[in-house]
Amino acid sequence: MHGAADVRIESVPDARLTEPTDALVRVARACICGSDLWPYRTMERSETGRRMGHEAIGVVDAVGAEVRTMKVGDVVVMPFAYSDGSCVFCHEGLQTSCIHGGFFGSGEVDGAQAEALRVPQADGTLVVLPVGEGDALMPSLLTLSDVMGTGHHAAVAGKVAPGKTVAVVGDGAVGLCGVIAARRLGAEQIIILGHHRDRIALAEEFGATEVVSERGDEAVERVRELTDGFGVHSVLECVGLEQSMLTALSIARPGGAVGRVGVPQDDTLPASQLAFYNNVTVSGGPAPVRAYIGELLPDVLDGSIEPGRVLDRTVPLDEVPDGYRAMNERQAIKVMVEP
Repeated sequence: MHGAADVRIESVPDARLTEPTDALVRVARACICGSDLWPYRTMERSETGRRMGHEAIGVVDAVGAEVRTMKVGDVVVMPFAYSDGSCVFCHEGLQTSCIHGGFFGSGEVDGAQAEALRVPQADGTLVVLPVGEGDALMPSLLTLSDVMGTGHHAAVAGKVAPGKTVAVVGDGAVGLCGVIAARRLGAEQIIILGHHRDRIALAEEFGATEVVSERGDEAVERVRELTDGFGVHSVLECVGLEQSMLTALSIARPGGAVGRVGVPQDDTLPASQLAFYNNVTVSGGPAPVRAYIGELLPDVLDGSIEPGRVLDRTVPLDEVPDGYRAMNERQAIKVMVEP
């Protein structure tokens, strides 16, 4: 990406091993993420460009001398953050804060919208999958690299539990996966806040029990009508804008919790006094999806959940710019890339 709305396909030097803890992965599937749309809309002009993409599933082509948990030919899923798996934060299940880690496509490490990728800290980052490269579950397995784990993180941070009421703010891929996560964790009532007809239909299939298409104060009023005037126990904030966070805090019941996973576009938290006086917990951040793969993988493999359905358009690598345009113009929920 060279600037706002300027995505190009370029030839670059081949990915290669540089550290004994690296793995070289041939990318079989990648994605365009909703968070990629923020720089797509606002990035300043760059002469060198930024290599994009942080979600991938692929095949191991080579491993460094110190890699122990995988071998050439293994199919692996790559979380959007790399981590060593051994530091204090990794042991606490917070791999996104790994002291030797970082994020793919950040500039320090290349992006995954590519033919191949060097993966640092391979043992702590990659998860070997019990499938072949052509398995029909590949789209759903791919979501474990980010959006399904992120939706689950929102539900965990929002303290979703059996019998609770939940609202999901945002009908993008993460919000839709948040619906899956809330249902999986036993929520009794799941309200989706969104207004795109195709996304709402998918949310209902995933387990949403009510739909709120209004915005702002009208949305708050409608959610309260659906919850006996109290608001919901848990809110999954999956957008990141000031208005979406304000709505989230306004529909949480006293003592409720907001799990925020939308990348914040503002430095301040709106309605902080409202949250304070209602004892509303606000938690969340970049999801440590590596910590969740072991829990979510069996449900993907046995078909209990189908998060791959959020991937509603597929493009080859040379059509990635069109994929960005489609997502930015809301013509696609989430685009999968097949190099």
